[in-house]
Formats: sequence, structure tokens, C-alpha cells
Amino acid sequence: MAKTRVLVEFGMGTSLRREDYTEAAIRAIKDALWHNSVTMAELFDFPKDAMIIDAEIGVAKPDQVDVAALKAIFPYGQPSIKVTEGGLDVEKPHTTGHTVIANAAVVVSFDMEAVR
Repeated sequence: MAKTRVLVEFGMGTSLRREDYTEAAIRAIKDALWHNSVTMAELFDFPKDAMIIDAEIGVAKPDQVDVAALKAIFPYGQPSIKVTEGGLDVEKPHTTGHTVIANAAVVVSFDMEAVR
């Protein structure tokens, strides 16, 4: 069997006031997940725990993201989280600080036989 991608979704999240990279990343993952109403496991007659979930998050300061908090978003499946440099920090024009923007790509796969 081989890991076979069946779905990819993208999302964006922000932390407007607190400059919280984890919160922006959580919102980006949720944004990606909420775009999808397809129940992938049931579609292929697999248990939900068989979902292999690869999420990549882009933020300006990857070292400030709590990966365990991101994994806790997923109620089932086998999540793997990779945080990379990306997203944006947008300076606030009339005060100090910045708005944090995170981007997420969430890929769902299953261990499946290839059909030829």
C-alpha cells in the first residue's frame, strides 16, 4: 500500500492584537478545515483514525508556534505539523506592534492500494 493524497485545503489566520503566532496558525488550520465538508474517511470506508494529516504552516516566526496546540485541533487522524517561515507580519500604522498572518496547507491522505 502507498500513502495516497485525497484532499488538500488552504487557509489563512490572523492575530490582530496579541501578536500570537500560535493563535494565527490555529485560525489558519481551522479556516482550511472548515472549507471542507466531505467526510473523507467515510467516503473510502476507512476508520477516521486512518486519516494521515500533513499540515504545513507558514508564519514569520516559526519558533513561536506551539505545535502541540496545533495537533490538538484535529479530533482524529494522525496529524503531522510542519511550521516554516512564511506568512506576514504587518506593521500597525498608528501604534506599535504588528498583525500576524499565518497560512496553512492541510493535506489528507490514506494508506491505499494504487489502482491502475
